[in-house]
Amino acid sequence: MNERSPDSSELDPTGELRNDHRIIERVLQVLRVLIGRARDGEGFESESLARAVEFFRLFADACHHAKEEDLLFPVLEARGVPRQGGPIGVMIEEHRQARELTAAMAEALADVKSDRPDAQERFLTTATSYDSLLTHHIFKEDNVLFRIGDQVLTETDQESLGLQFCDVRCRAFDGKTREQLEVIADELESRWVSN
Repeated sequence: MNERSPDSSELDPTGELRNDHRIIERVLQVLRVLIGRARDGEGFESESLARAVEFFRLFADACHHAKEEDLLFPVLEARGVPRQGGPIGVMIEEHRQARELTAAMAEALADVKSDRPDAQERFLTTATSYDSLLTHHIFKEDNVLFRIGDQVLTETDQESLGLQFCDVRCRAFDGKTREQLEVIADELESRWVSN
């Protein structure tokens, strides 16, 4: 259990999730650049693409989506936001699709290492689908679900979720801390996205 007390900015669960989205969007931008370079014949950057996929698997899914599915969504449901036929169900389905696409990207990268002839194209097609899915998903969460959350979550809900999110931030994901995963985002962005 984490001993330190979170400050007030850490007790804003939808704000924290929106901040996660900004970090994820930075790596999606890197992914777009690397897809474009590969499509333009400027090289298939396997190492950077593998780091991006690792980031998506550990930061976007294991850390971020877990905070939503395990912590936020049950509280929203308790406050009357429907899962079936509502925004929560849509988000959970999109998380499932994102996991499948992330696994398919990792598999395609392994096939690239084995020199399978279609592997690069499979990766690029899957990565393009992942980028599109996550870009639209983030927009819906930021502009629909989190706004609903901001209206229905009580102060007690927000404080409780903030403390639980703090615990998640202190975990390791496949041996990597959240800070180490953010460094991956920083390094990829610094290398591939011009300012």
